[in-house]
Amino acid sequence: MNSNYSDDERIVITGVGLSAPNGNNLEEFRKSLLERKSGLEHIEIRHMGKVTTGLLDFDEFKYLKKKHRRRGTRAGSISIYCANEALGDAKINIEEVDRSKVGVYIGITEHGNVSTENEIHDLYNEHNKNASFWSHHHNPRTVANSPAGEVTLNLKITGPHYTMGAACAAGNIGIIQGVQMLKLKEVDLALAGGVSESPGTFGIFAAFAAQGALGSHDDPTKATRPLDKDRNGVVVSEGGCIYALERLSTAKARNAKIYGEIVGYHINSDATDFVLPNPARQMECMQKAMEKAGMTAEDLDIVNMHATGTPQGDIQECEAISTVFGASDNTHVNCTKGFIGHTMGAAGALELAGNLPSFVDSTVHSCHGIENIDPKCNLKNLVAEDNLQKEVKTILNNSFGMLGINSTLIVKKL
Repeated sequence: MNSNYSDDERIVITGVGLSAPNGNNLEEFRKSLLERKSGLEHIEIRHMGKVTTGLLDFDEFKYLKKKHRRRGTRAGSISIYCANEALGDAKINIEEVDRSKVGVYIGITEHGNVSTENEIHDLYNEHNKNASFWSHHHNPRTVANSPAGEVTLNLKITGPHYTMGAACAAGNIGIIQGVQMLKLKEVDLALAGGVSESPGTFGIFAAFAAQGALGSHDDPTKATRPLDKDRNGVVVSEGGCIYALERLSTAKARNAKIYGEIVGYHINSDATDFVLPNPARQMECMQKAMEKAGMTAEDLDIVNMHATGTPQGDIQECEAISTVFGASDNTHVNCTKGFIGHTMGAAGALELAGNLPSFVDSTVHSCHGIENIDPKCNLKNLVAEDNLQKEVKTILNNSFGMLGINSTLIVKKL
């Protein structure tokens, strides 16, 4: 496990900045998960009526001027909050680093929908189709690099930035991109993760409803129940999580707090279907990440599932996990979306963050909302109802997305 790598080649997490529907920093988020506190609620949304979602409640102007917010996006404001929080958590003063050697890599599921829908609504309902009222901020708000670009404007970062469209695998993939750029010595510090502003658009709710995959329940905290036999779909939520990533040599030199080392990762494609996953490719993704980490199934303490709460998606992921980890007595499995819904581009990064404190508190947080386990999802060592006390040294995090994009990330305690 990285025994052949120098400290200059090993990449570690030194800061975490996040906002979830049930917490605005890692301590709050972890406390909510351990106390089984849901962040889901009912709201009224244009053209759809009542839906369930998970919304953020962070101080949007803690690091952001109102003028910038008027010109920018919700996804940008989430990214700015999380990036600044990550730097603060890592005890990095951005004024004291070479900002040309800082990279910003943010994963998203989709971008531009919110601004476009709102402007079309105003065009038809308030401006009588007069296009002269169309916002001149539309283009910078909707270009794909917007969330990462807004972070660089806010922090005056002059190194590389880009936003990666990777469906619901995007949070992991943002982190992986940061790791790769650090290994290539293109940057000395990476701000990497994922964000989502998805509840701002009715279109994503309408699309999931049209697919018969929009989770619902009279009790919003039960609207999405991954692995439960009565699950009925996805709850669309917003969220953000950005990590400060550094080479181990840099972290040691400044005596930084280290959450863990990223020791394995893999990205692949199903090449099968627009929305239905392929268990064989998911299995391959996990196995390749383990190979890169030099690990076997028995070496993994936690597997955090993608587990969206869709009937078929959960079954197929369970099939892949059973194949890889079915013989392992050590590996325990959990999932997070029952607490916060599906935070889309932020999901992988947020769900990994929710498990990182296991390295310190030796607790595996449970799933949420499982009342009657689906027999096809009854995984060995599933932490279904109660938190589990267990020493944790390794975490494998799955994050999969539409068009068959898969990502797996492995973090090890140092």
